[in-house]
Amino acid sequence: MQSRSLQFLVGAVFIYYPIYQISLSEQTPMDIYIAELMVESNVTLEASTILSVLNTTSELEVKDDTGNIHKVTISQSELVAECLLVGDETTCNCSEGYIWSNDVCYNTTTCCNESSCFKNVSHYTPLCIAKVKVHINGSVTLKSSTWDKSKCDQVETALKTLNGFEGMNITGQRESNHIADFEAKVSVRFETFRLQHAVTTLESSLDASVLVDTLGIIAMEAPNTSVCYLSNLTLKCTFEEATGSSGWNMSRRNERFELNNGSVVKLNNNCSTEEYKSCTEVNLSQVTGKWAGTYECGFTSGSVRHTAKTELAVALLPDEVTMTSNPLTADCSKGNTFVEVKVNATILNQTETFNVTWSYRGENEVQVDPTASGDNLIYSVKAQINCKPTTDAQYVSITFKNMRHQQKSERVDIPVIYAGKRFCSKEVLNGEEWPNTPDGDTVVNHTCEEGRVGYKSRTCEGGQWLIVYSYCVRVQLKKVLNAAEEFLGAASNMLNQTWDGVNKSLEESMSSHYLQSVEGLVKNIKVNNSERCNTENLDLQICSKPDCNTSVFDIGVSMNRTSGIFKTVAVKNLMEKLTNNFHDTDRSSLLISATLEGSTDSSVQITLNFPKNEPDREKFFCVFWDPKKNDWSDEGCTLKPSHGNRTLCQCNHLTSFSVLMSKTPVDLPFLDEITYVGLGVSICCLLLFLIIEALVWSSVVKTNLSHFRHTAMVNISLCLFLADCSFLASSFPNKLSDTWCLALTVCKHFFFLAMFGWMLSLSVMLIHQLIFVFNPLRKRVFMFFSSIIGYFIPVIIVGASYVYYKYTEKPYHNENCWLTFDGLLKGSMHAFLLPVGTVLITNLFSMAVVILTLLKSSVPDGSKADDKETAKSILKVVVFLTPVFGVTWILGFVQLSLEGKKGIMYAIVAYSFTILNSFQGLFIFLTGCFAEQKVREELFKLIMAKTPSKGKSESMRNLTATTNSKDR
Repeated sequence: MQSRSLQFLVGAVFIYYPIYQISLSEQTPMDIYIAELMVESNVTLEASTILSVLNTTSELEVKDDTGNIHKVTISQSELVAECLLVGDETTCNCSEGYIWSNDVCYNTTTCCNESSCFKNVSHYTPLCIAKVKVHINGSVTLKSSTWDKSKCDQVETALKTLNGFEGMNITGQRESNHIADFEAKVSVRFETFRLQHAVTTLESSLDASVLVDTLGIIAMEAPNTSVCYLSNLTLKCTFEEATGSSGWNMSRRNERFELNNGSVVKLNNNCSTEEYKSCTEVNLSQVTGKWAGTYECGFTSGSVRHTAKTELAVALLPDEVTMTSNPLTADCSKGNTFVEVKVNATILNQTETFNVTWSYRGENEVQVDPTASGDNLIYSVKAQINCKPTTDAQYVSITFKNMRHQQKSERVDIPVIYAGKRFCSKEVLNGEEWPNTPDGDTVVNHTCEEGRVGYKSRTCEGGQWLIVYSYCVRVQLKKVLNAAEEFLGAASNMLNQTWDGVNKSLEESMSSHYLQSVEGLVKNIKVNNSERCNTENLDLQICSKPDCNTSVFDIGVSMNRTSGIFKTVAVKNLMEKLTNNFHDTDRSSLLISATLEGSTDSSVQITLNFPKNEPDREKFFCVFWDPKKNDWSDEGCTLKPSHGNRTLCQCNHLTSFSVLMSKTPVDLPFLDEITYVGLGVSICCLLLFLIIEALVWSSVVKTNLSHFRHTAMVNISLCLFLADCSFLASSFPNKLSDTWCLALTVCKHFFFLAMFGWMLSLSVMLIHQLIFVFNPLRKRVFMFFSSIIGYFIPVIIVGASYVYYKYTEKPYHNENCWLTFDGLLKGSMHAFLLPVGTVLITNLFSMAVVILTLLKSSVPDGSKADDKETAKSILKVVVFLTPVFGVTWILGFVQLSLEGKKGIMYAIVAYSFTILNSFQGLFIFLTGCFAEQKVREELFKLIMAKTPSKGKSESMRNLTATTNSKDR
């Protein structure tokens, strides 16, 4: 008889996952742990018996991994799985509502989903887990083909590799069937890499890009009921895996936007623990009704984004209650006992149902119901004002209570004219009636002109009416002012966007309009004098004191005035979007707008203290945004001496201010002096070299090879000579007209490019002679090739660059009479850097080929003497070719990469580049004259009038000894 046994797995829901419950009422939190109990028995033992024993057990003692004993109370028990073992045959099943765990599925490959398992998997922990709802939404963007049924099958096949897969649907196709959206459901939480593997497989098989997001993988801690009005709360999302990035979104009223730090929102992404390696939370402070909506957190890893959502409800209270009375005053002068006054309280219609009560002087509360009027709710009551004289205020109050038992009260004071007391008689002024009003009281009239809302007030003093004060504003402006804080939050979020999809010109125009819109809003906003609105990118500060010393985003602002309200708003992430043609400057990171409301001062003086983000810059400019020029201007603004890493600006007008920095860092000592001396020496040496070449030309140029080399050397020297002269001529650009500055920029651009073009010709000629030994280069070919590279191409590059920047209305040159550089691949400088970089790479390759040729041609026995001669030959190659190949200009690229990074490395590179390149003419003279034996002999002959002795051939010929020097 075969042995038969039955195994039961008894446990609670969500095996292996400890749950940490947060109590919003601030009670002591408790840990809930999930355990499983495996029972092995014969077939006569039923699961119900085991469950009944567990249900009657009130408390168990459990030992943890460290040996500590804990008392555990069993709150729930149920059958999770059962296995029937008959001999070698096994049949295992999960109970209803449970599914095979990922360990079982991915280790057996056959025991997945809800199917029976015919393997003995009882040793896996956990064995079965409770089903969960996980939704997968994604989109597939095909790169070449269009969507069809076969591709749908491929998506489903890839997703079926996930444990607990239930089904997949295509929800829509768009962009001419190149993009398909899909949704899928699984009933098990999975590891990210498994879904990423399915995505990668799809991208490869479909030649497409695939993006997916999940719902149900990560955990969110959030309130499960509505939160109190103006309360503070935290929403938190956690995930066991480490991910690349995280973020929060909020949806409300058909809009969805990303949450960023501001006056209400504070984000925290540094809450991870050993258990939860990814964590993000959002802290909300003083929440009102506008913060009710759907909150979504997300963690991104590769092409997969895990999300969690929750609906946040806020118990509301009216943000504004408008109180009116009719009549405006109670006239008790005729000896009557009571006067009836109708009082209305008007609020915007709310989704919240309030419990509203009225009271007269805090007594006899009466509950009232509202009457709808358009977008408003009106609560009305008729109050009996007691005419018995009293010094206490006569008032009617209203109290609103919400579902969380919070309340908000408002009241309206009723001026009372008692018998025998002085008062101002009723008066009609400009069509408005001002009733009898007791002396010393102010009457408020909520009647405004058509299209305006607000109120007017008038005070009775000494029995005489004073002037009318109007607080009526246009309805549209009132809506804007009521939404001012929300607008600043939305405007702040706009600055976090990259504004992709528009060209640079449109972006600059949009940013200018954005700035003017913010200025207009701030100028017209009506807020309390002490109120401040701070968001991630906008910081608004109001000041009504005579001496204003405020700070916005670490920018100190001070202004002396006699009247008015001073408003300042600092803006981040806008400077880089605005136009900047002001000299050769970089933008700082902050901009500040200042306005003065209700002042009669004809002249103002404002002082701004900016943080100096890059103290190594040579010069700073205090500027303001001129909307007429659509650019920066320094008119009326001066730079003042300051201490520390601060920039002090003083201006005699109000607008939007900032600081611009010169692109040139602080000069190193004696760098300019070295440049001027080096250029002077180089110019003299190059002129002398050209004269010597003219004198000895017929004697030294005997072969094609010597003709090629000396022709290239003469053109290199001539171009460098003219470029150095142009450089010296532009040493003081502030004394040059714009025409001369442009002309010298063009000259330097062309002559330096031409010099590198001839260097390239010399390099290519040398390589050709070394590689094609038996096919020497013809003179006609060399001259044509060299003329194209040396002169024609530089003309094309310079001409095209100038025309392009002229056409696009961008600056071709800067105030220093040189090409502009605005960043990577921005500015005319790249019309110089890219060709020069290409030439330098080619010339370095040529030098490497020459050195390798010398190494290969050395004597095979490898004696020390031969090694020494080879080393000397290589050293000569490096010394001779470095100046004529322009290799030292590589230091210029290194210096450019180190721009703005001060330190010993930058100083070494800067001095090396300046010395080697300003004295480049001297080095060419030394290597081209004194290092050339034939030139020395011919020169000595001219000087001493003697026949030169025979000697070794010129050093350059040593490099090409294998070439054929026969004239062609």
